[in-house]
Amino acid sequence: MLHKISDIDFKRLSEFMLKKYGINLTQKRTLIEGRLGALITQRGFNDFKSFLDMVFADRTGTEMVTLLNKLTTNHTYFYREPEHYEYMASTLLPYIEKTKKDHTFRIWSAGCSSGEEPYTNVMQTLDYFGMKKASWKISLLATDISMRVMNIAKEAIYSDESRKHMPTAWKSKYFISQPNNCFKVSPEVTKYVEFKSFNLMDPIPFKLYKFDLIFCRNVMIYFENKTKIELVKRFYDVLAPGGHLFIGHAESLGRNETDYEYIKPAIYRKPL
Repeated sequence: MLHKISDIDFKRLSEFMLKKYGINLTQKRTLIEGRLGALITQRGFNDFKSFLDMVFADRTGTEMVTLLNKLTTNHTYFYREPEHYEYMASTLLPYIEKTKKDHTFRIWSAGCSSGEEPYTNVMQTLDYFGMKKASWKISLLATDISMRVMNIAKEAIYSDESRKHMPTAWKSKYFISQPNNCFKVSPEVTKYVEFKSFNLMDPIPFKLYKFDLIFCRNVMIYFENKTKIELVKRFYDVLAPGGHLFIGHAESLGRNETDYEYIKPAIYRKPL
């Protein structure tokens, strides 16, 4: 059964999502009906109004996160958008190795979803440093608004399908075989990653040190431009001079709207 959302409930939901999360759904009516229709039936509701009443009345926030996941979750996998990892290996990591006298490398995966991205980031870093990795302090902060996807990430067990785009050597090097053709990311990789719940609309609290690299990919596709620009400016404030911001290839920043240097599609740099 396909549920239709009324004009009142569409306005109610889209205005809330824009104000609370910066997500612009004003042109996404069909997406809302398609992604939430089955959930509404599954939960035993007859219409959008009664379902949204329940979501907004839930003081735990669990229902809102479920709704948010349904509306914004994108398919993810290891080594997605390989151009970023090729740039890390050829340009960014050599720059870090040459300039970071304190031998620290700090990454933030903002909107880490189920963990494939932050673990790929660590694998690329370990692969580059090789035998020298013991002399480096490598740390990766992975944040998402959804505890559900972060719990999947912490478990770190994935299907073989999710690994099909990564370098073949990494599959045996960084994974442990599990039942049912699944694979667990090895402790050698997971030990570098710290997961924290965080809403990107909030002020950034992670200010003890600056990040050398921030990944925020395929997260801002629903954001209106003003929200996106405000977010990337907050990222700018917590990036080290010469630090990089990687965004999704479906996203872009206006050349005159921020202080970042444009490097190549989906890669930006904070000037030294």
